[in-house]
Amino acid sequence: MRRLLTVIVAALLGLGWTGIAAAQNYPTRAITMIVPFPAGGATDTLARFLGERMRAILGQPVIIENVAGAAGSLGVGRAVRSPADGYTLSIGTSTTHMLTGGLYALQFDLLKDLEPVILIGSEPLLIVGRKTLPAEDLQGLIAYLKANPDKASVGVAGVGATGHLTGISFQKETGTRFQFVPYRGNAPAMQDLAAGQIDFMIEPSSNFQSLVRAGTVRPYAVTAKQRLRSAPDIPTADEAGLPGFLASLWYGLWVPKNTPKDFVAKLEATMMETLADPQVRRRFDELGIQMAPPEQQTPEALRALQKAEAARWWPIIKGANIKAE
Repeated sequence: MRRLLTVIVAALLGLGWTGIAAAQNYPTRAITMIVPFPAGGATDTLARFLGERMRAILGQPVIIENVAGAAGSLGVGRAVRSPADGYTLSIGTSTTHMLTGGLYALQFDLLKDLEPVILIGSEPLLIVGRKTLPAEDLQGLIAYLKANPDKASVGVAGVGATGHLTGISFQKETGTRFQFVPYRGNAPAMQDLAAGQIDFMIEPSSNFQSLVRAGTVRPYAVTAKQRLRSAPDIPTADEAGLPGFLASLWYGLWVPKNTPKDFVAKLEATMMETLADPQVRRRFDELGIQMAPPEQQTPEALRALQKAEAARWWPIIKGANIKAE
């Protein structure tokens, strides 16, 4: 019996040391990061930027795989079905990893079938209008919309997208009514806004940086608690007279469910080191992304945000009877 116990203890210790050794050696080959959007977009640009810095820390390449379609749910599904071995990462946004759960009958559970790694940061939205709109500030815009119910038009990057849902929330908060004009992405909508074909937009702030600098559009407010470092002259919604109106497009990193916890911890530590780099911080400022503070750069914080945002936005999707395109 004593010999049997000795063998069992040795086996258990061996398994423990094997797990520790595996975590220390991980990764031993290239890692794939799935981007649920086409190449060249904001998320793809961010993924490639972060992947290069992760490679320098991990000592292995981070290969970007673009799997676009169905508002990003195809790419997320690809990650869900991947082996839980630490070699497949799923980067995405509040649209791909939260909103799609209210828009589509998904074949997976966004809150259970992926393990969160880290909350990367968030990008507040910007309320902007065409240059010729007779409203000089946010209160003026609200007054104009109330005086012209259902006549003004707001461009959105797609049915059920962040800007669309934030526009519905804006209507409820301000008691206004206006027409939604869906586009296939922000680029064509921005072109029509600059040309005066639509009246205003509420979309991620980075889309409008060049237009604002050129004076092509009129900025009214940023939907964040703090002003943008890249555009400090634009007031927050609180400052502009619409207190508590907050909305953002946030970014996170996930791995398939049941990925070894030691691997998740190593990926989290790698990302925290990456985000602490001053060059990375400067690049985030240029992109208009507000980096999550260190205490929120945890798997638990990302999971809590997913749940809270789903509780906020899914009822809005259901109440407005929004159907995914």
